Amino acid sequence: MNKNYYAVLMAGGVGSRFWPISTTENPKQFHDMLGTGDTLIQKTFKRLNKFVPTENILILTNERYNDLVLEQLPLVKQEQVVLEPAMRNTAPCILYAALKIQKMNPNGVMIVAPSDHWIEDEAAFAKDVISCFDKCEKEEVLCTLGIKPTFPNTGFGYIEFEKPSGEGLKKVQQFREKPTYETAKEFLAQGNFLWNAGIFMWSVKTIVNAFKNYQPAQYELFETGMSCYNNSDEADFIKENYPKAENISIDYAILENSKAIFVLPATFDWNDLGTWGSLYDKLDKDGDNNAVVNSKVISQDASGNMIRSPKDKIVVVDGLEDYIIVDKEEVLLIYPKSKEQDIKQVLAKVKDKFGDQYA
Repeated sequence: MNKNYYAVLMAGGVGSRFWPISTTENPKQFHDMLGTGDTLIQKTFKRLNKFVPTENILILTNERYNDLVLEQLPLVKQEQVVLEPAMRNTAPCILYAALKIQKMNPNGVMIVAPSDHWIEDEAAFAKDVISCFDKCEKEEVLCTLGIKPTFPNTGFGYIEFEKPSGEGLKKVQQFREKPTYETAKEFLAQGNFLWNAGIFMWSVKTIVNAFKNYQPAQYELFETGMSCYNNSDEADFIKENYPKAENISIDYAILENSKAIFVLPATFDWNDLGTWGSLYDKLDKDGDNNAVVNSKVISQDASGNMIRSPKDKIVVVDGLEDYIIVDKEEVLLIYPKSKEQDIKQVLAKVKDKFGDQYA
């Protein structure tokens, strides 16, 4: 296994659209959303650990999830858990992790990947990532994996690449925001657009130089802590300085400025598992086209539903079509799949009326 390969798992999000299973105290990446026996973060760790050495995998997360990470990933040591004392979006935490890796190994190349996505063909994923690593080791470029669109999705950002282009890695022309439906249809018709999966690869030298060039204030803030990284002084430095970092995404901070970005169209199936509906799409269905996790279901005139309950609980459903039905101890959610984007607003109402303990 290549000792220069590193991985950074992004595991600090709350995943509020998966409420009531995903909560602030125990978000979706720490749940077995697919009913496979592994939580999403466990599946992601195992996927990366097939080609990245165990000790080279860092987990970026919020302080409050430290114990959950160590409990679910017993191979990970405390020093591999990179804790954010404040929420500052993706750019500061990626720079922080890159500087830590650079201090360990100046020749390191790293993948930054969400901890809560679904990828079926893990061998194809590894092959794609290593192809990008190879380019990043030879050239000062940033790489990303793009997903071939299957329909005009308005929930993803898009990556536009230069035409004409052959096989393999393609030069990125620009990143595009989440489009309207009509614009998304135009993107698909043009044929040189991919979904942005938020999976990035680069050498530590290249990404640190990019911050130095495009985000000098951010770079200077974190660079002053180099003597502290990977030793006992790190926690105090980060606690004092991390909250001073600008709240900005890696997309705005670096990717939209860089002129040397390449995208590789992914050769594997991918789903961001962002909503109950996307989970429904990926699960096997019963005879009535219901997707079931944990439950023992009896259904009558009920189809197209996403049903989840505690293990082996009997759920009887009659007359419901295309609903999300989630039973969790103190909360029962019965909600149309067509309105799944409104679950965040429902959660806000629950907090207002019944308190934060249900969020």
